[in-house]
Amino acid sequence: MQLQGIDLIIFGVYIVGVILFGIWIANREKAATASDYFLAGRSLPWWAVGGSLIASNISAEQIIGMNGSGFELGLAIATYELMAAITLIIVAKFLLPVFLKKEIYTMPQFLEERYDGTVRTIMSVMWIALFVFVNIATVIYLGALAIEQLLDVPLYMGIIGLVLYSACFSIFGGLKAVVWTDVVQVVVLLLGGTIAAWGILSFVGDGSVFAGISELYRALPGHFEMLFEPDDTFISKAATTELATGVDFAGNPTELVAGDEIQSSFNLLPGMALLLGGMWIVNTYYWGFNQYIIQRALAAKNLPEAQKGIAFAAFMKLFIPFFAVLPGIAAYYLLVEKGIDVDIDKADQAFPWVLGNYVGEGFRGLTFAALVAAIGSSVSSMVNSASTIFTIDIYNKFINPGASQKRQVTMGQIAAAASLIIGAIVAPQLAGAGQVFQIIQEYTGFLSPGVLVVFIFGMFYRRGTSKAALVVILLGVPLSLFFKFIMPDLAFLDRMALMFLISSALMIGLSAVTSKGGGVAKNTATAEGLVSDMKIRNGIALIVIVIGLCTAIRLFMQPVPGVPDWAVYLFGILSVAVLALIYTDKQEDDYKAIDLEPSLFRTRMGFNIAALAVILILALIYGFLA
Repeated sequence: MQLQGIDLIIFGVYIVGVILFGIWIANREKAATASDYFLAGRSLPWWAVGGSLIASNISAEQIIGMNGSGFELGLAIATYELMAAITLIIVAKFLLPVFLKKEIYTMPQFLEERYDGTVRTIMSVMWIALFVFVNIATVIYLGALAIEQLLDVPLYMGIIGLVLYSACFSIFGGLKAVVWTDVVQVVVLLLGGTIAAWGILSFVGDGSVFAGISELYRALPGHFEMLFEPDDTFISKAATTELATGVDFAGNPTELVAGDEIQSSFNLLPGMALLLGGMWIVNTYYWGFNQYIIQRALAAKNLPEAQKGIAFAAFMKLFIPFFAVLPGIAAYYLLVEKGIDVDIDKADQAFPWVLGNYVGEGFRGLTFAALVAAIGSSVSSMVNSASTIFTIDIYNKFINPGASQKRQVTMGQIAAAASLIIGAIVAPQLAGAGQVFQIIQEYTGFLSPGVLVVFIFGMFYRRGTSKAALVVILLGVPLSLFFKFIMPDLAFLDRMALMFLISSALMIGLSAVTSKGGGVAKNTATAEGLVSDMKIRNGIALIVIVIGLCTAIRLFMQPVPGVPDWAVYLFGILSVAVLALIYTDKQEDDYKAIDLEPSLFRTRMGFNIAALAVILILALIYGFLA
């Protein structure tokens, strides 16, 4: 069902209104300096930080992609949102204070201050490639897919429209224009998403949303399972369509055979790994070290304001599964339980189908506007961050080190435009994908374990060296691909945990043989005013236990079909070896180690209460469903 009449008018008015607002912001407060353009002059209040975080995060891959995964897998996919809430609290308390202390613009800039310029440059290139070819391309594709269904226009027209829409306030206005349009769009996003979920859940529950949720829980208990077992499977809608038509989504003869539509739920969401294991790598990398997310916090007025904004975002994350997962489950219910023809070819079309059929006239246009708002916010944020990294970490460093402030802003605008264009060219190549949200997670997972180790050890492990960090980064992607090839049945979250253990062992071992020392005189374990060495060791050991050792124990107790026994033993041996290295390491501090004062990690009472509330809510959710 396509938008028409009043829905088209509401949608058009909203889109034009946001474009005009973004242009007005960009012209009212023109970016005169690099700080203005890339960090909004470090002037954002807490509510702008929190709202922009959510608007940048919640996009097509969540609203469309997670509803697609909800259609096939169920509520377990919501773990990405629920666990993100507690991850945000951890980032605000332990990671953000270090970044703000260093007064950095970009994540690669931090790597140079802690390690060296080579590490910074390599990570800059990797991040730009990830943003453009994976993040920007997938968000544009999913958004264009929804536009194709609801406006009945070709996919390429949707792509062009999204590029032009995002460009209006992401290229010329910089971060300030992006953030202030985010604040408007997050309100519309939450309202529109709620309307869509309310519409289909009310239909399922004969007029009652709560009755609708209760009916879904009764009829589809498997879709409310939060922790999968190794033998849990699902039916892939994309593979089913391909088998039925005999051609893939590119129009080529299918290579699938009967039975290929039955796929492993556990491989995508491997049980306890969602609570103790690889999920911590996904979330900590994304919320702590992802430029287009953390950039909002770096632009806050001060640390307390940034922490309040992140706590605000954490509470909003707890609500997002209501409209980012439940509509997809409801669509599956209508197909399986009610026999209604859910006219979709693949899972990622579930939310646009819900929007076209179960949202009332007028509200449909507003909800679709909310979806486009989410896409525009995320694309603009990614584009701004890609241009920030290119300008600060590559252009200023290698091409024009003496560039004026005005020239840096101009180069940032050119880089932003280039990122949008390249992402748009890549986007159509995703047309044959099934659950695009899962594709994003897996491809990001090739990079994230090594990045997490380099940052965590760079912040808290005083002995880490630049040569060790360089090796960890360079080996991360090839080793991940190697283990994917030799152990295809190992869940990608578990593979990330394995790479985390290998990267940690390399970081400590190589640091021991490449250490330059030089910091021991002023940074001994008992140095007055600094966090003690034993507390730091205990903290790193806790991370290794939560991610690595817990994965090893789970694999011992819950063998996964297709994963060889030697791989399980490898997890256990590596976990014990890394813990032993942490506590037996006697080398001197690296000369670029960061001094960490205990006062740096003290938080205000309001933040502490918010953190406790988030933990209690999560405990109740998992206590009831898991």
